[in-house]
Amino acid sequence: MARFHGRRYIRAFVSGFFVAVPVTVTFFDRVACIARVDGISMQPSLNPSGKNESDVVLLNRWKMRNYEVQRGDIVSLVRL
Repeated sequence: MARFHGRRYIRAFVSGFFVAVPVTVTFFDRVACIARVDGISMQPSLNPSGKNESDVVLLNRWKMRNYEVQRGDIVSLVRL
């Protein structure tokens, strides 16, 4: 009986894993991604103290896809 429950939990984990990973990858690729901002290049908006701290930001890729960028928005460029 315990083996049956163990297999059921493993099967549920594997099926959940194979659903969650593609959904997460698609979300970070198409909708938003998380980035870390280091250094003084974005002061005083980000990293206001200027020390060895870093800010973590959520980059909204959806707005860029629809060209909804307005004055005052922070734009991040990725080097490929």
